Amino acid sequence: MSTPPKVLVTSAGGKTGLQTTLQLREKGFPVRAFVRRRDHRSEILKRAGAEIFVGDQYSLGDMRAAMQGVQRAYQCAPTAPNGLYFNAVFTAAAYEARLEHVVTLSQWLSSANHPSLFTREVYLSDILIGMRKEMSVTTVNPGWFADNYLMVLDMAVQLGVFTMPLGAGNVKKNAAPSNEDIARVVTASLLDPGSHAGQTYRPTGPQLLSPDDIAQAMGRATGRRVRYIDISERMMIKSLRALPPSNYSVAAVTQLALYADEYRRGAFAVNAPTDHVERVGGQEPEPFESIVRRTVSYRPELTRSPVRSLGAMARFLKILAARPFDLRDAEKARDYVRPQTPVFSQDDPAWLASHHPEKPRVATVVAA
Repeated sequence: MSTPPKVLVTSAGGKTGLQTTLQLREKGFPVRAFVRRRDHRSEILKRAGAEIFVGDQYSLGDMRAAMQGVQRAYQCAPTAPNGLYFNAVFTAAAYEARLEHVVTLSQWLSSANHPSLFTREVYLSDILIGMRKEMSVTTVNPGWFADNYLMVLDMAVQLGVFTMPLGAGNVKKNAAPSNEDIARVVTASLLDPGSHAGQTYRPTGPQLLSPDDIAQAMGRATGRRVRYIDISERMMIKSLRALPPSNYSVAAVTQLALYADEYRRGAFAVNAPTDHVERVGGQEPEPFESIVRRTVSYRPELTRSPVRSLGAMARFLKILAARPFDLRDAEKARDYVRPQTPVFSQDDPAWLASHHPEKPRVATVVAA
């Protein structure tokens, strides 16, 4: 009986990296999990039988060491500045290690002249990883994750409001995939390069949802009425920056604001939903309500109580009192490279030509 190829998973403690590692281990494949530090997430991976590699993913020396004895890899850049540098380090090490197959996490918005620096870096990274013809590549390019909505789940549970700058509440604009479903597509592509080499997959949830639909799903999952409030971009930025410890750098906040703009424009509704989770990952994609129920089940701090509701109200008041944060000044201060004429996805003919290849399973943007 032949030995299964060893797989390297980068960002293995992250949203899709952790789930990919666990799913590969469930199928009996040896996995080296690249993590920044040992913590509760690395312990989960270790208990699942993964080999833990602690290192700096931006270090070529560490990446070279992580790839020794590896045949396949999941390239998942951290959600942080310097994503292009990470991908250049990964690509150089992958070429030297002569990997046979890589699955790379791209972006639905990926394009050459997008206003988002992060998105343009992803576009360049996709080109770099495909340059060695001896190594096959599968590209997975999800859009707005279901996990993004869960950033404000605490407010929904305690105060009954779902607040994000997503535009009109009754317009269906996204079919959000779970971290687990994205990982199912990644895992299947790693296990069978012969079937998936050269392919691009876009995992989505089962149906397009409006912000009102999302609020109602949160309500059903948590046992209370939740209503959607369309807040301003300025309020979203204040909320991401005002409540320490923030999981988002200044750089990440500037990019999230641009993605929220794309959301309102309807970019994530284009050609959605797809059948890629079912066809590639092997099972029906999870409904958003199920994702919320699972999240609540393992986060006891989300349980509703008078004390927690008062705490949520205090955090909301702190957001209101926070000083405004100027996105454009933040970008200028970091000397971001910007195209002369940045173009949002649906205004870019090249993006439109490459993102309408197949017929959606349901009608596109319609009112709820």
